[in-house]
Amino acid sequence: MLVTQSVALMAPVVLQRAIDDLATGLSGLKLTIYGTLLLGIGIVRGYFQYVMRRLLIGASRHIEYDMRNDFFAHLQRLPLSYFQANRTGDLMSRATNDLNAVRMMIGPSVMYAANTVLVFVVALVLMVSIDARLTLYSLIPLPLVSVCVKVFGSAIHRRFERIQAQLSEMSAIAQEALGGVRVVRAYRQEAAERERFRVANQEYVDRSRRLIALQGIFFPSMSFFLGLGAMVVLWQGSRAVVTGRITLGEFVAFTAYLTMLSWPMIAFGWVTNMLQRGMASWKRMIEVLDTPPAIADAAVPPAAAAAVAELRGDIEFRDLTFAFGSGTPVLHRVSACIAAGTTTALVGVTGSGKSTLINLIARLHDPPPGTVFIDGIDVRALPLARLRDAIGFVPQEPFLFSDTLADNIAFGLDGRAGMVGRVGRVGRVGQVGRVGRVGQVGRVGRVGQVGDDARLSAILAAAAVARLDKDVADFPKGYDTRVGERGLTLSGGQKQRTAIARALAIDPAILILDDALSAVDTYTEEEILERLRGVMRRRTSIIVSHRVSTVRDADQILVLDRGTIVERGTHDELLRHAGPYADLHRKQLLEDELAAS
Repeated sequence: MLVTQSVALMAPVVLQRAIDDLATGLSGLKLTIYGTLLLGIGIVRGYFQYVMRRLLIGASRHIEYDMRNDFFAHLQRLPLSYFQANRTGDLMSRATNDLNAVRMMIGPSVMYAANTVLVFVVALVLMVSIDARLTLYSLIPLPLVSVCVKVFGSAIHRRFERIQAQLSEMSAIAQEALGGVRVVRAYRQEAAERERFRVANQEYVDRSRRLIALQGIFFPSMSFFLGLGAMVVLWQGSRAVVTGRITLGEFVAFTAYLTMLSWPMIAFGWVTNMLQRGMASWKRMIEVLDTPPAIADAAVPPAAAAAVAELRGDIEFRDLTFAFGSGTPVLHRVSACIAAGTTTALVGVTGSGKSTLINLIARLHDPPPGTVFIDGIDVRALPLARLRDAIGFVPQEPFLFSDTLADNIAFGLDGRAGMVGRVGRVGRVGQVGRVGRVGQVGRVGRVGQVGDDARLSAILAAAAVARLDKDVADFPKGYDTRVGERGLTLSGGQKQRTAIARALAIDPAILILDDALSAVDTYTEEEILERLRGVMRRRTSIIVSHRVSTVRDADQILVLDRGTIVERGTHDELLRHAGPYADLHRKQLLEDELAAS
């Protein structure tokens, strides 16, 4: 940048000498020299300007790359409650449009600001060296330019903030409408959604037009004030040449420097605009980046270091009381032990706290200290990566990625260290031989990160246990079938079974099924449970369900009501107790009889 502007500032000096030589007679040799000098200045300036732009704007692209990665990584660490309070479309807008505005602020605006300062200072010094009085005349409009920048700059900042907020709103509406396209079409709300988007889009356009109107006044105002300065210089400078105070060459050089000052002053307004936009966007990004992750790793006590290496799966709740934020507690003094290798079922009406309880095990929400333990270690003391590596989790609403069926099942495998030696344990369920007959499985291993053979074995074995293999046999592309966004092409039962296979594929020490069989029919449920029994004998399993048929073979059943364990025991023990579990059992038997009749 220094070389670019230094060379550019030499051009008026060459012009001054050439014009002054006109009075003494300009020879062909001198004309050639001056022309060569101007050509050389143009070439050198152009080369270094290219290097300057490549370095500075290239650096801003690298910064944008790092910031986007950091922003995404920070979002990955934020708690579930943050995404419940903030819409996905708004976060997407911050990660794209706002980040681009920040890049413009730290790239082109910095480059042009530095250029502006350098050219302004050096050109001003050279102008003073030619004629101090004329320089003073040329600076008369500067206070007006400063006032213009201050007034318009703050207004641009406020209007751009409102534009970005509206863009976030528009992105959120589009994301919701496309994500819920099935519901929109089922209720024939396409026209309503189009109107909702149109209104938001019109508001965005209106806000953008108000900003454009402001900019439309701002830049001409800058040019007008600079034009006033040029007019004063032309008037006073011509008088100075006539009176002999300065030469014609010096006047031309002075005018050239004044012209060079015009772009920095206009660029100053443009830079101000970019800075205001960038600061408004940076403020929106900082709101996210300054949100501390509510769940983070704590220092592991030295005594627990060895146990952390390999978790067995002993789970204990000690007088657990939990509330979301400062709200009413949803769990009250829950105490229970789940031995490693056993199966525990959680039963209760909707809202009794079952899902909250299992979410605390994986620290999807953070439990109070000293209330949830695995292998005798407080889960808050366990490294998050190690804790969650040990847990296979199937949520109530399974989420599938817009990828192949194989890649969805292997989602927890890819990139996981040490999985090659572990995946074989799932395959001992005894179903892999049958899975081998499913069409297209030979192509599954093409993406594997844990070794194609091991990855393929894990996918096939897990799919067999989840009884997904019989469905895949009917798919033209087998496990290479793309499931669409959120598994759009699969039925509810197929999505649940894919989620079960995904949890089994990683061979977890703790398997958690949160109402994971609610969308499958009774016959398929029996098949899956039969195959799961062999898997669950080697790991700690927790099953949440409303169906008695799903939980009756559990080693212990915990019945929750309003966040409290009201009953515990085996299926037979609870039936003899004739409490809430027995009532649920009788109701489901009656429902089955009515359905059969």
